[in-house]
Amino acid sequence: MLLHLLRHADADTIADCDEDRALSEKGLAQAKKAARFCEQHDISPALILSSPVRRAHETALVVSAHLRAELAVVPWLACGMNADHATHELRDHRALKAVMIVGHEPDFSRLAAHLLGLASEERILIRKASLTTLEIESFRAGASTLHSSLPCRMM
Repeated sequence: MLLHLLRHADADTIADCDEDRALSEKGLAQAKKAARFCEQHDISPALILSSPVRRAHETALVVSAHLRAELAVVPWLACGMNADHATHELRDHRALKAVMIVGHEPDFSRLAAHLLGLASEERILIRKASLTTLEIESFRAGASTLHSSLPCRMM
């Protein structure tokens, strides 16, 4: 299975609480840019899973609408996601050719490091609105291959 990690786009800093931060104008443009990039490069996940946090969900809505992909909001993608738990949850979708998840840092760096079998996530930085693709050969630590990691500014 190909796993596409799309970190949420830029968000406004003013909100009643962190979970309510909406995409900024820059973030909306980033989400649209990521969606167009996916379309132009035949990145077509069968399913997009999103964090319930507003900035991630808004990013996922833009991409799923553009790609006409099914979207599901899942609580395990909220801020503070555990890499082992995420790997377990992703197993449920192993029959799909490609899945995209939309979430947060440092959670995505931890997940990528876990799937790649790296000792630490400190060597991985996943920027806002960037797209990282891993091929999961087996749902366990160290059994994946990094295909690409592209910041939004290069899309």
